[in-house]
Amino acid sequence: MAEEDSSQEKTEEATPKRLQKAKEDGQAPRSKELTTTTVILSGALALLFFGGLLAEKMLAVMRFNFSIKREVLFDNNFMIAYLAESFYQSLLGLIPFFVILFVAAIAGPLALGGWIFSGKSLLPKASRIDPLAGLKRMFSAKSLMELFKAIGKVAIVIAVSYILLLSMKDSLMGLSSEGLQRGIAHSLQLSILATIILSASTILIALIDIPFQIHDYTQKLKMSRQEVKDELKDSEGKPEVKGKIRQLQQQIAQRQMMSAVPEADVIITNPTHFSVALKYDPKTMDTPLLLAKGVDHMALKIREVGKANGVEFVEAPALARAVYHTTKIEEAIPEGLYVAVAQVLAYIFQLREYRRGNTEKPMYPRSLKIPKEMQY
Repeated sequence: MAEEDSSQEKTEEATPKRLQKAKEDGQAPRSKELTTTTVILSGALALLFFGGLLAEKMLAVMRFNFSIKREVLFDNNFMIAYLAESFYQSLLGLIPFFVILFVAAIAGPLALGGWIFSGKSLLPKASRIDPLAGLKRMFSAKSLMELFKAIGKVAIVIAVSYILLLSMKDSLMGLSSEGLQRGIAHSLQLSILATIILSASTILIALIDIPFQIHDYTQKLKMSRQEVKDELKDSEGKPEVKGKIRQLQQQIAQRQMMSAVPEADVIITNPTHFSVALKYDPKTMDTPLLLAKGVDHMALKIREVGKANGVEFVEAPALARAVYHTTKIEEAIPEGLYVAVAQVLAYIFQLREYRRGNTEKPMYPRSLKIPKEMQY
């Protein structure tokens, strides 16, 4: 039982198929802190670069509305036109700010996890309304991490705010002695600088949260050894089925090979363990081809088919083993065996002429030279 339970532990890294399925289900490592930091910091920087444009547009809208003539105040058509113009001018000042925030809101999630769109994540799940599952999530390690992050964010912002107030104390106290326009401009500069610094302080929380989210996502997708085996069976097929397919393929290949044996010019034997069938046509071939080869039972079958179809036999154990181990079916014999095979074929062709009464009986080939690297 202990061995069975340990085999179900999530100890294996997620397979590519598991990762792909997680993406299809809309799962990816995400950091809310990274998104929040990106949006807040981008907004603060947008104020720095486009705050002047926004202030000018707002000031122009105020001047435009405070310069309305008395008789226009009582005309509804004019008031609608003034309202539309005010909205348009305000929008021109806010567009750069909104565009930067929009890009930041998209770039934050894309920076961790990439772009994923899945309709499955939008479907309702019973587990989301399950009270027990909800309690489990409330007291999980992730919830505890969220609590620590919230406390950390508050602590960091308070600490940075305190340090910031201390460093700006003289500047803030000096605003009362400045002129109206200079004081307003200076206070805006201090506000924007404080906003940027406070926004940047959340980077620390994001840097802590990102590795945690990646680790949590990786742990969630881990698989047991049995799950990996089952996935391997599903993707590659069960071993029994694969073995049956291989067996059928071998049977088909053997039948094709045996059908070519009657076309052979000679069958070279071991004489009992190996058999190889060769064919050579000087008019159409540059080198002899191996039509069939086999060992033990298959070698016997080759000899039986060859004998039934009148194919000549030559006993040459070393040459039979060399051809068997160095040559594939329907391929030319290697160069190192040219001389030995040529002697055998020459004997076969002379033997045919002898049986027709055209020549003397040829000498049986015996001392065939096989290269050392091809001796088996």
